Amino acid sequence: MEAQETSKTMPTLPAGIDWGRRYFRLLPLLDFLLVVVAFRLAYTLRYQWQVIRPVDEAFFAPFDIFLPYALVFAPLVMFSPPVAVLYRVQRGRTWTEEIYRIIFGSAMATVIIMAISFLLQPRAFSRLLILMAAGIVVVLLSLNRLVYRLIRQHLRRKGIGVERVLLVGAGHVGRTVLSAILARPDLGYRPIGYLDDNPERGSVDMGRVRGLGDVSNLPGLLANHEADLVVVALPWDVREKMMEVVALCEKQAVTCRVVPDLFQLNMSQVQSENLEGIPLLGVRTSPHLNRSGLALKRLIDLLVVIIGSPLIALVGGIISIAIKLDSKGPIFYTQKRVGKDGRMFQMIKFRTMIPGADKQHQDLIRSTGADPKRPKWENDPRRTRVGRFLRRTSLDELPNIINVIRGEMSIVGPRPPTPDEIELYAPWQRQRLNTFPGMTGLWQVSGRSKVPFEEQCLLDIYYIENWSLGLDIQIMLRTIPNVLLGNGAY
Repeated sequence: MEAQETSKTMPTLPAGIDWGRRYFRLLPLLDFLLVVVAFRLAYTLRYQWQVIRPVDEAFFAPFDIFLPYALVFAPLVMFSPPVAVLYRVQRGRTWTEEIYRIIFGSAMATVIIMAISFLLQPRAFSRLLILMAAGIVVVLLSLNRLVYRLIRQHLRRKGIGVERVLLVGAGHVGRTVLSAILARPDLGYRPIGYLDDNPERGSVDMGRVRGLGDVSNLPGLLANHEADLVVVALPWDVREKMMEVVALCEKQAVTCRVVPDLFQLNMSQVQSENLEGIPLLGVRTSPHLNRSGLALKRLIDLLVVIIGSPLIALVGGIISIAIKLDSKGPIFYTQKRVGKDGRMFQMIKFRTMIPGADKQHQDLIRSTGADPKRPKWENDPRRTRVGRFLRRTSLDELPNIINVIRGEMSIVGPRPPTPDEIELYAPWQRQRLNTFPGMTGLWQVSGRSKVPFEEQCLLDIYYIENWSLGLDIQIMLRTIPNVLLGNGAY
């Protein structure tokens, strides 16, 4: 009964035609046609425009002679081991990986075509045309997959082609899975809620992800077709219950996946090998953000500051004048924050509030019921006129650059909490302190102030456990439109 009542209020996805899935089914046909187009373009470049070097009239040939090469080249590319896997659905595959595979597949096809021509000695053949065609094939097939990705991302933003995920287990492994789902909306998963073998933990919402109670509620949720995918992230010491969940999902024809709880580790720390069908798992205990990673991160921070210093100085000067003309009080505001490994530092910001605003802080929390771990008010009465603009654009945080130069903060990382907020943290939420706090971060580009605190923690932990230079660059690039549009900031 409890599960049925819960399911009535669970979010539903909008209906619509999944054009992305239809496009994916057409990819083999489109790739075949694009290979033929690539050969026609290469023929135009070589014989009609005579790119690179002129063609002697004695060696001039019509396109019909090269059409069979195109018809052979296409399946050679498409059925080559690197490219063949691209016609199977696999979430998380990057466009860069697809380009690499297409390059390797085209190179293999080119070598085979060259070998065939050497054996058959055809009357008309142009090695340069084949090389041009191979290059154009890489471009066209890569663009074809980019179009598919853009269509898929557009539809998923509208909720079309998204799988509703029900998570079973809200411990360390469950939170890791949830953080990955929230951090990668492009994968097409939407968490609709979670269950846990601990009823108390399962009944508490985690941000916007609903706690749906005990695992015993699963049959009712599955019977009402609430989930497309069930992800089991229970600890191995309750494996009997795990197998019951798997069997129940099979009975209801719902896809089920089990996450291995390997020493409570993130699976990015595990490498797998295969020994004649026997899986061998290796464990990497050093985190992504080790000493060398932190050194590289520090170098990038200083380069960004040096390159952007003229613009930072200009914008900072204008803001300082505006603050001084708008209201009485200092230009800058400093506040004690908690950094990496619990170290205290004074964070510097532009002042956005009236003098004495800190004295009203606790009163506002009590009167509004805001989350004391991350209190935010869309219409904060303490803000000045200039302060409202600075908050909306996040320009009030520009003086954080000083903290970055001092080595107290980074450009990208979790936002630094206050000591009072830290006292309210659950043990797992303290993982946010395992790296330097940042001016921007993953949750800031995923909704900013509209993201509930628990989701902020999950996204920050995902960032720490999956850090890479590419992820930092991606977050910095995503920050620019978010700041310009003022999305989710107040």
